Amino acid sequence: MTDSSNIAAALPRLAAQYPDRVAMRCPGTRRRDGLASYDVSLTYAQLEARSNAIAAGLALRGAGSGSRVVVMVRPSPEFFLLMFALFKAGAVPVLVDPGIDRRALRQCLDEAQPDAFIGIGLAHLARRLLGWAKSARLAITTARRPWLSDATLAQVEGDGARAIASGEAAAPAPTDADDVAAILFTSGSTGVPKGVVYRHRHFLAQVEMLRDAFGIEPGGVNLPTFPPFALFDPALGVTSIIPDMDPTRPADADPRKLHDAIDRFGVDQLFGSPALMAVLARYGEPLPSLKRVMSAGAPVPADVVATLRDLLPADARFWTPYGATESLPVAMIEGRELQATREATEAGAGTCVGEPTAPNVVRIIAISDAPIADWSDALCVADGQVGEITVAGPTATDRYFNRDAQTRSAKIREQIAVSSRSTTSNGSAPTASEERVVHRMGDLGYLDARGRLWFCGRKSHRVETAAGPLYTEQVEPVFNTHPRVRRTALVGVGTFGAQQPVLCVELAPGVHRREWPAIERDLREMARTCPSLAAIQRFALHPGFPVDIRHNAKIGREKLALWAARQS
Repeated sequence: MTDSSNIAAALPRLAAQYPDRVAMRCPGTRRRDGLASYDVSLTYAQLEARSNAIAAGLALRGAGSGSRVVVMVRPSPEFFLLMFALFKAGAVPVLVDPGIDRRALRQCLDEAQPDAFIGIGLAHLARRLLGWAKSARLAITTARRPWLSDATLAQVEGDGARAIASGEAAAPAPTDADDVAAILFTSGSTGVPKGVVYRHRHFLAQVEMLRDAFGIEPGGVNLPTFPPFALFDPALGVTSIIPDMDPTRPADADPRKLHDAIDRFGVDQLFGSPALMAVLARYGEPLPSLKRVMSAGAPVPADVVATLRDLLPADARFWTPYGATESLPVAMIEGRELQATREATEAGAGTCVGEPTAPNVVRIIAISDAPIADWSDALCVADGQVGEITVAGPTATDRYFNRDAQTRSAKIREQIAVSSRSTTSNGSAPTASEERVVHRMGDLGYLDARGRLWFCGRKSHRVETAAGPLYTEQVEPVFNTHPRVRRTALVGVGTFGAQQPVLCVELAPGVHRREWPAIERDLREMARTCPSLAAIQRFALHPGFPVDIRHNAKIGREKLALWAARQS
């Protein structure tokens, strides 16, 4: 595999330079103390050779270049071998976000129209019982026996290895940077789950931007608690330690197991959701080996940032990248600066997510729910004014799979001038134009005088009252400062444009609901003293917010709005 337009292209070089270096370790069996033994590992040489064999075996069964392949495999050597094999073969893995509502899963798989289905035994049972992925003509299981499938992954790998040894395996066609590399379904926590089309150039740009922005160097050791991000590690020359946890439920992770992996293998970088960061913050044990921590997917609470900063070494960096499946990273901020902006956030300014990550172009346009076909600078609002965040850059994806209406609503075509390499008679370079895609984030925010981006909430979550709009991330952090409140959620009830704002409130652990009347009085007084919050007249105590299971931080405001409407 030597194609430089493919994220798997780094494997042959690393396998040649560092054949015995461990590329990844997985939990494996358990020791007597209940902790994982991490006795399952893959070296770079093994990852390269075995993924080659699987790629060849898949091609023999017709799952080669351009084939869409559903992958429903837990974090394990098989998952990573499969993903790199599919990239090498030019096939298109289809991944569904672990936070997705299971009722929407069949819809996602039907939309993807897969040619093949690769999964654990339980996934194949569900496929048969629930009618998943009926278009798939090939079924492969990671189990030991080909129950409910055409073959086991071990059989596929064995057939491919023999074909390579005999010279019968044809070299896969090289991939182009514009070829589709994967279809990644969003969680649907703020709308219909959509299949984001990733091209090989998007993955390569992510690797480059993450390496440059975070200063990642080969030889590091990463604990990626969100498995797809571990795919970047081999391209960066970094060893992955797959944590002993359920990646779909980070809030339930055992911090003792996380610390054991970090300490045992000298982990120096960690990627996780805000819910996982909260687990480590509550545990309260120092993390002396970590040099770099990254958390994305939702805003990280200010108190969690402050606690983790105290647990990390003085020279460690705590980064919170801002972005989405459709474009990541868009901007980023380091924990020290985030702490410095905490007072403004708690006064209603929104959450600072930092400066745009080079070479992204971030611009704020007037709020509109209508599609915008072509870019115009007249769409932009002045600095400091809240509007919809847009991004143009190398990781901004250009469409959703089989979702033309959503693509039109989220993508804007822009013509940009480019200089030709030739020169005119007067020595100047002639200009031409090329088209790029501007992605509408569906988030609201503004740029401050220093060029930093401030996040004010989802566009679909804004509350449009008769007196003007209210934005969740400019409202909730103000009330979240109350010591007996765990979190709040702003929702609107009634006709859009004349909505009644309702602040739903979840009490802090250990606070009894009989204290609610006094807490409500406090919250009303807080609203009265802040002119921008005076429109909030209704406060509703809720027993426990519905949340996205992956982050445990993305509040289900749509469900809360329906609940609030029933309370009136």
